[in-house]
Amino acid sequence: MKRALILVNAYSKLISAINQPIRLKEEFDKLGVEVDIKKNSIDTAMIIEGEAVSFVEDYDFVIYLDKDKYTSSLLEKAGIRLFNRHEAIRVCDDKMDTHIRLAGHGISMPDTIGGLLCYNEEASIDEAMTRIELIEEKLGYPCIIKECYGSLGAKVYCADNREELLTRMEKVKLKSHLFQKMISSSRGRDVRVIVIGGKAICGMQRISKTDFRSNIELGGVAEPIELSKPFIEISEKVAHILDLDYCGIDILYGENGEPVVCEVNSNAFFGAMESVSGVNVAAKYAEYIYETIY
Repeated sequence: MKRALILVNAYSKLISAINQPIRLKEEFDKLGVEVDIKKNSIDTAMIIEGEAVSFVEDYDFVIYLDKDKYTSSLLEKAGIRLFNRHEAIRVCDDKMDTHIRLAGHGISMPDTIGGLLCYNEEASIDEAMTRIELIEEKLGYPCIIKECYGSLGAKVYCADNREELLTRMEKVKLKSHLFQKMISSSRGRDVRVIVIGGKAICGMQRISKTDFRSNIELGGVAEPIELSKPFIEISEKVAHILDLDYCGIDILYGENGEPVVCEVNSNAFFGAMESVSGVNVAAKYAEYIYETIY
């Protein structure tokens, strides 16, 4: 019997997060694979007598729809095949780590400066004046400030001047964060591309008339789009560099309409994409996994 496990976050109540495993299970049923959906928990894997031990050995593979890097690492060390793999999930979950990994591969990205680590809540932002001046010189205003961990457009801020920059820096100083040059030509719009097995299978354009972020969860509207060759090529190259079985890549429009990679999501929701593009993303992902494993 062919069996698989889909592990989901233990706390998420997002409709999109609930829809994801259900759609995948529907498609695996058609392929003759029995799928269980379970919440990730502390008894999924652990270290016993110095060894990584998994409690999901009865499954042929695990679709890991969580970002808990400790469990994914333990499962993989115990010999479980994950979709996506642990390292791919870990790198994509940290926005700064993603850009560092892509650097040097000819991938167009916004100019980026990492935020300084601060461990003292009482520390003054003024002590980082050298970094502030560097941000102003290299990135200018408006400037984007992002917490390294976050999704759905949350924890992403914009500063139009030094006063706003200092306010945002104070807000994120105790968290991992980064600063980026605003790609003004793409303000309020981007393209989401789904890549499966190294191939870009579909995309949609997201537009917001009220926010510099285009996320649907923040009021953006999605519309179908035919992906151009440059957008396809950069998406597939990013997925290859990051060793992703599946991902959603958010791409900005450069000054001349060229693709500029913004973010990579290893567990991108596909409900909106299926509705807008008409492509059965769940089926294509299930078929790719089936061919890979069996």
